Amino acid sequence: MKYYIIAGEASGDLHGSNLMKALLKQDPQADIRFWGGDLMQSVGGTLVKHYRELAFMGFAEVIQNLGTILRNISTCKKDIEAFNPDAIIFIDYPGFNMRIASWAKKKGIPTHYYISPQIWAWKENRIKSIKRDVDHMYVILPFEKDFYEKKHGFPVEFVGHPLIDAVAEYRATADPLFRQKHQLDERPIIALLPGSRKQEITKLLSQMLTVVPHFGNFQFVIAGAPSQDFEFYKQFLTNTNVRFISNETYGLLNVAYGALVTSGTATLETALFKVPQVVLYKANPISYQIAKRIITLKFISLVNLIMDKEVVTELIQEDCNSKRIRAEFTKIIQSQGREKMLQNYDILIDKLGGEGASELTARLINKNL
Repeated sequence: MKYYIIAGEASGDLHGSNLMKALLKQDPQADIRFWGGDLMQSVGGTLVKHYRELAFMGFAEVIQNLGTILRNISTCKKDIEAFNPDAIIFIDYPGFNMRIASWAKKKGIPTHYYISPQIWAWKENRIKSIKRDVDHMYVILPFEKDFYEKKHGFPVEFVGHPLIDAVAEYRATADPLFRQKHQLDERPIIALLPGSRKQEITKLLSQMLTVVPHFGNFQFVIAGAPSQDFEFYKQFLTNTNVRFISNETYGLLNVAYGALVTSGTATLETALFKVPQVVLYKANPISYQIAKRIITLKFISLVNLIMDKEVVTELIQEDCNSKRIRAEFTKIIQSQGREKMLQNYDILIDKLGGEGASELTARLINKNL
């Protein structure tokens, strides 16, 4: 079988790589062509375009880069046509993927969507195009099945969350000498996860670093994103008490005592590693004002959305300041706040289902071809 997979972000690269492994396990002769990243490339197949060339964050940034986005869409269509796949598999990244899905449906190419666009958060009217253009949808959040089936009459498959698999796989082979490898001392480690895009790193890492001088008995380590070169981070590395480790976020979370995390998939990953956290979010002011008017969710972090209550503190926009970050950080390193959060993490993990999301999705894709 020939599969064409499109992932446009770091999280999509992770889930795409695990799905590719599962597809190849079921079909060793599978021919896979994809848009993704280093993790997908390490599995095999042919990388068409890296997600670092695709990631534009926020309304204003998308408008500024509209020409590039339109050229990428055109390139993608031509490449799919030349490859002539048995199925296209979309992984999240809806602004781009839904355009390709609409085109592919008209071409008669089977469309499979793994990891639903978050239309329950905003742009719910996308359900019309999803019903029209997506042949099969595989959802990973427990509340999404009811959202699609009961509210909108669109059948979907709940496959469990692939991060359960990713974290379990990492832990099974984790390097027990991670601290020694990176010359980390015996102080408790605080992971700083400022995101993967330059815009969010620039806005949030400097805020995270304001807590460092107040907590000398902890060791702060920045998790460098694989999509960014070390040269970019140099401007932030002025404090000798802060270390930097690139492209080993799971290794860092596996030994961390606490974390400051940019809103996104990383909030859930941090929870699955059972690391108490504070969630930060600060966007371009124009993008934020637009988003605030069209997104009606109570929370921004996946942890709180899945639990439908505040498990982790979210510091958004003006609240994302050094005073509030320090106050909330203090809570997660003290016993009472830590224990309550860890208990909620156990409940969260139960809600997400067991292991095997990638293999189940691969089986369903092949069954539905």
